[in-house]
Amino acid sequence: MAHNISSFLSFLAIFAALQQTTAVDYTVTNRAAATPGGVKFTNNIGVGYTKQTLFSAKKFIWATFQQNTRRDIKNVARVSVVIDDMDGVAYASNNEIHVSAKYIQGYSGDVKLRVGGLIEGIADYVRLKAGYAPSHWVRPGQGDRWDQGYDVTARFLDYCNGLRGGFVAELSKKMRSGYDNGFLVELLGKTVDQLWAEYKANAN
Repeated sequence: MAHNISSFLSFLAIFAALQQTTAVDYTVTNRAAATPGGVKFTNNIGVGYTKQTLFSAKKFIWATFQQNTRRDIKNVARVSVVIDDMDGVAYASNNEIHVSAKYIQGYSGDVKLRVGGLIEGIADYVRLKAGYAPSHWVRPGQGDRWDQGYDVTARFLDYCNGLRGGFVAELSKKMRSGYDNGFLVELLGKTVDQLWAEYKANAN
């Protein structure tokens, strides 16, 4: 249970860090304290542990994405995590991360937010490098498409990062105003289709 909770909180930290902010302070508010999910949050996670895990994971993510200067990271005074009695899983708005108490109540494994395949892959790449990859993830070379998302894309990004150190960090910086397949040509000198074919071949 503790490992699953840690993975859950680390994913929230990844989600926050991908907003590319540096917060002076984290606050955690349980607005659903009387609900089963709110009670589970209080008893199994807690405010202090949430803050500690978010802060630790944030520093790791900044290092992974080479966010070393204020120009790289938007400076805000505070990021708030709010446990709400709502449907869905979580969302971010105005430097707040809202998490569903209903989801926490039914939570028994890793949580993933439904965003684009590449963003999913970047988030799981961070989990991979941080040692949070679950045993059920695909092996290197598995998957149907490079942008399939989650563990499939994370493995592919790890391969690309092996070709050029810092590749994922550089790709992340380029994606701040959108994505273009030409980014991979600029960084690695090959199209994404060429890289995917070579990745699949090298894994066999």
